[in-house]
Amino acid sequence: MTGTIQQQVFELVATQAKVDVASVKPESTLKDLGIASLEAIELIFDIEEHFNINFPDQQGANFDSDTAQSLVDAVQKALDEKAAAGEGAK
Repeated sequence: MTGTIQQQVFELVATQAKVDVASVKPESTLKDLGIASLEAIELIFDIEEHFNINFPDQQGANFDSDTAQSLVDAVQKALDEKAAAGEGAK
């Protein structure tokens, strides 16, 4: 999977929702896409594994209100924090 972080996250969301990636919009909520709470948890694990990151425990997905863009933002934040931590270890 290549492309921007947004494209990659949207592809993972689309796969979990079993929809075409074109139907995933930044403002789409997980609920809008038909992703139930258990599937949202699986999606979080998929995203963490794909990007080799860990979300804080309180980062759990709220499938009623979390949007696809909020997932992208969370991934970007986790990647930034990981990069900052890596630089501090040098």
